[in-house]
Amino acid sequence: MTELSAAMKSETMQMRAHSPGVALRSLVIGLTAFLTVVDLFATQAILPSLTRHYNVTPAAMGFAVNASTMGMAVAGLVVGLLSPHIDRRLGILLSLVLLAIPTSLLASAPDLTVFTMLRIIQGLCMASAFALTLAYLGEQCSAMDAGGAFAAYITGNVASNLIGRLVSAAVVDSFGLASNFYFFALLNLAGAVLVYFTIHRVKPMHAMPTTQSPWEATIAHWRDPSLRAAFAIGFCILFAFIGTFTFVNFVLVRAPLSLGRMDLGFVYFVFAPSVITTLFAGRAVARFGARPAIWSALAVAAIGLPLMLSSHLAAVLTGMVLVGVGTFFAQASATGFVGQAAHENRGVASGTYLSCYFLGGLVGSAVLGQLFDRFGWAACLAGVATSLAVAALLTVRLVSTPPSVAYPAPSGP
Repeated sequence: MTELSAAMKSETMQMRAHSPGVALRSLVIGLTAFLTVVDLFATQAILPSLTRHYNVTPAAMGFAVNASTMGMAVAGLVVGLLSPHIDRRLGILLSLVLLAIPTSLLASAPDLTVFTMLRIIQGLCMASAFALTLAYLGEQCSAMDAGGAFAAYITGNVASNLIGRLVSAAVVDSFGLASNFYFFALLNLAGAVLVYFTIHRVKPMHAMPTTQSPWEATIAHWRDPSLRAAFAIGFCILFAFIGTFTFVNFVLVRAPLSLGRMDLGFVYFVFAPSVITTLFAGRAVARFGARPAIWSALAVAAIGLPLMLSSHLAAVLTGMVLVGVGTFFAQASATGFVGQAAHENRGVASGTYLSCYFLGGLVGSAVLGQLFDRFGWAACLAGVATSLAVAALLTVRLVSTPPSVAYPAPSGP
């Protein structure tokens, strides 16, 4: 939902004629994105198994699994502030190598408290690698190549939502819970190896001089009504996304749907359409403006919610597709708005936005988990609908943006 630019200008289609090895480069960028954030949502596919293993409620287990967003919220802000002073290649390498440590330790976490702390540490490492990779791409890609590079990164991140959940369900079904976390730790190390051989050592670039310190810039951003609204919209989007795709797992394994572990993994092919639709967010904003694009995306997500109350699997899956498409698209549009509206210290603004975004995921997991435990699935979806409605109201406060801006897209949404 990690920001990933979805600059879909017509010139991007001509990129292949000007940039040698673009197919291989796109593959490498997509794989790097995939291996960076694959841990974030893959664990959601095995939530019912984890709930039984730790003998806790769905709300407690959902909060523990999504505690990674707490670490990501902190890291997003810190890296945004310190980004001008961090060597990109070294920072990404260290983040991915260190990520493998808490991932492997999750295999032997003795209780839910330890599990939660390890997920927070995972979030710190994932967000650091995520943010620094974005900075590297933005600094090193030419204007012509930027659209293709960020599009490849989008695809890798959305694919991690799909393939990560599918692989996690398959590994647990075949080899057990512990093997799942060891496998994903190996994927983290594979990401570090890929970065070692493909990302060149470069110094952080300072695109333009700024007149504010990072802290002064942060305060100035919060004083801007449009940016405040955008930060809150990001909070609401992941609040809704987490609430939907965390607790729907418990609905899918219960009667009358009664899916098995592998079936649950295959369900997440519902993210496949988002791989395509999210790529058009930049074009939609350029043509219609940020507000209409976000309103339309939120409406698509809202239409999917009542379908997920059905006792028929086809209707539930259709609802999941619509919620995924809508939230990813809204996130792509909102993050792009932040990049355009912040006239100075855009890295700081993006870090603040990411912190609010991931904080929304953590709060959504806690609040909607309680609604799910106490009042059921319908109450949980009502909470999701409320979050989408609040985001729609906040969108009124966004200032229209010029069509020439490149629009980032999410990690998850």
